[in-house]
Amino acid sequence: MDFEIIGDVTTIEIIARGRGVHTRRYLNRTYGRGNWRKMKGVALVRAPSGHLRHAEVHWYEAHGIGRKDFKIKRYVDLQP
Repeated sequence: MDFEIIGDVTTIEIIARGRGVHTRRYLNRTYGRGNWRKMKGVALVRAPSGHLRHAEVHWYEAHGIGRKDFKIKRYVDLQP
């Protein structure tokens, strides 16, 4: 992860769960067996360039294991 999440992630949604998570095998081998879900949300991030921007981030999470493998999908312009 070459960026830093500043503050909380908001507007959280589940994208996939159970068999819908295609990287389930990788997640089970790397972090342990769990009920994996792919999630998305919006967060303030410090981009690799050093600028603060709002971005849509995706990650995987499982109960008892936590949030893993964050990535920025796109930057969100929140100005009117």
